[in-house]
Amino acid sequence: MSDNGSENNVLLRVENLKKHFPITRGMILQREVGAVKAVDGISFDIMEGETLGLVGESGCGKSTTGRTILRLHDPTDGKVFLRGENLADLPRDRMRRYRRDMQIIFQDPYASLNPRMTVGSIVAEPLEVHGIGNGTERRQRVQDLLALVGLNPYFINRYPHEFSGGQRQRIGVARALALEPEFIVCDEPISALDVSIQAQVVNLLQELQEKLGLTYLFIAHDLSMVRHISDRVAVMYLGKIMELAPRDELYNDPLHPYTQALLSAVPIPDPIKERKRQRIILEGDVPSPANPPSGCQFHTRCPLAVEMCKHVVPEWREVSPGHWVYCHLV
Repeated sequence: MSDNGSENNVLLRVENLKKHFPITRGMILQREVGAVKAVDGISFDIMEGETLGLVGESGCGKSTTGRTILRLHDPTDGKVFLRGENLADLPRDRMRRYRRDMQIIFQDPYASLNPRMTVGSIVAEPLEVHGIGNGTERRQRVQDLLALVGLNPYFINRYPHEFSGGQRQRIGVARALALEPEFIVCDEPISALDVSIQAQVVNLLQELQEKLGLTYLFIAHDLSMVRHISDRVAVMYLGKIMELAPRDELYNDPLHPYTQALLSAVPIPDPIKERKRQRIILEGDVPSPANPPSGCQFHTRCPLAVEMCKHVVPEWREVSPGHWVYCHLV
């Protein structure tokens, strides 16, 4: 499938990707009694040089999607193509070569940096693992990377605890850039930071994208920040993508009831418009991914659901050029 543009500038293609985590019982003879369907059959493309925003509630499978694409989790089923090569089936030794092209910026800058390593060692680690350069060359590369992300290059002998949250996230960005990747999964890179620092980190990511020609999968649940940074946006719920469209089209004309409910919760900085608009309050709680509802996953909370929604799985279909929806009623 292709969501947008021509086939030849697709950098990453995901086809029917699934990641199910087994639920086991028993202390010694562990038998599988079910599965948590964290990602349950999703498909999308990411074009060269674009940012695809992936949004949804906590626990909907966003981070698992990013990690499964990078093979930090092995997929249960489906395919992930990077420039036409299916990564899902590659043996470990061949996968290692593609690790240089794909990196991740983690959510928590406090947990993702080893407190016992200096900043220089943290950023140089990918270079050492892949055997790139000698000691002097690596040191120079690390200093260049720190300067690139707006940190003092002479901080290489300091430890993570000597930096603020925003500075630590910049160190994480420098580490992700060390191997000159094409594609970066930004796994909620700003959610652990102060609001005042969030915009700085997002602006840094945009500057680096322009300068280095990077492609991002930007995972977040802050819808206004996703609108700022993304070219297209995918909305996820309970392991499925509900809607995918160009940014402005999705925000101005959301078609899926879940997207409409999510966007109705975003504050508008205009008191008159804010007073006029209707909030859509969803009933009930998100079902468990270990036991998702039959038919459409969203039917238990959907204000428009009909009998068909309870039993028939919707098709993932393109309703206008580049605008995909997972819904019977659209």
